[in-house]
Amino acid sequence: MQKVHVPLEGREYDVLIGGGLIARAGFEIAPLLNRPRVAVLTEQRVADLHLKDLQAGLAAADVEMSAMALTPGETSKSWDGLSKAVDFLLDQKVERGDMIVAFGGGVIGDLAGFAAAILRRGVRFVQIPTTLLAQVDSSVGGKTGINAAQGKNLIGAFHQPSLVLADIDILGTLSTRDFLAGYGEVVKYGCLGDAEFFTWLEKNGPALAAGDRALRGEAVRRSVEMKAGIVTRDEKEHGERALLNLGHTFGHALEAATGYSDRLLHGEGVAIGCVLAFEVSARLGLMAQESPSRLRAHLAAMGTKKDMADIQGELPDSDGLIRLMGQDKKVQGGALHFVLARAIGEAFVTSDVDTDVVRSVLDEALAER
Repeated sequence: MQKVHVPLEGREYDVLIGGGLIARAGFEIAPLLNRPRVAVLTEQRVADLHLKDLQAGLAAADVEMSAMALTPGETSKSWDGLSKAVDFLLDQKVERGDMIVAFGGGVIGDLAGFAAAILRRGVRFVQIPTTLLAQVDSSVGGKTGINAAQGKNLIGAFHQPSLVLADIDILGTLSTRDFLAGYGEVVKYGCLGDAEFFTWLEKNGPALAAGDRALRGEAVRRSVEMKAGIVTRDEKEHGERALLNLGHTFGHALEAATGYSDRLLHGEGVAIGCVLAFEVSARLGLMAQESPSRLRAHLAAMGTKKDMADIQGELPDSDGLIRLMGQDKKVQGGALHFVLARAIGEAFVTSDVDTDVVRSVLDEALAER
């Protein structure tokens, strides 16, 4: 087991990474409890596969649990899903000193974290992420929230977890597509701030995807380590933390355009968004054209989505996509902030981007569909 510490003053917590953590969840969580019980929020697919194992892991340390399983997918990350979650927690008489457990992927982590943030003006929670995407990104850093009709993650709060348990073994139960979608967030870290990590992924990505447990653990550890460092320096996204949004401005617009459906998973949108951000960077003369080509080649080698041509069904034109970007959280003073890059591993945030350049990149990408 490996440990990454997130040293936020007064809100410190550990991210534990390794195999068998669900089986020992009770022993890790029990020291944090005021009374030996937790309320678990999960989704039905995860519940069917893993909830009994979590219950056994908690029971081994004499921790009782109640659980609610929501409908899988982004539709649960909504006002309706939040209402159901909060009603369940209130019915379970969860007190301010109790602990909520988010047991699932990014949707459940975001939803459960937001429910914890607003319930009784703040209840503690533990993240047990069950997808690669959630393990390397959404479970760490305290961003919680739900989607709105106008865009993704527009309603939420910063609420740090008390503990994160990233069980590498559970990744073996993911579909190939779900695993590779999470890989989109892994490769993002190399793109934004660690060229050596990107090179490591080029070398080890195929074996990692094929199931190498040690490589998976290292990829999760390095990703979490990078995010923890950024979050510690800029918890509320006043500066450096915005770098973590590399690929997200484009990706969120594409997710909205596809109705937050299975047509495009979040990590797939991030991967395509990173390519588009690199293309804009190259078009502006900030980086060599070889860099977006190298990223696209690596994603192709991994067998995951890399271009808008990989998205099935209709998409809006470039102006429609730019309008969707205008609902992004990164709009400040009416100006859309982009995360661009000077090279692989050298990302930066700017609002000084000619919309005509963005439109031309989108037009070319749409023309290839």
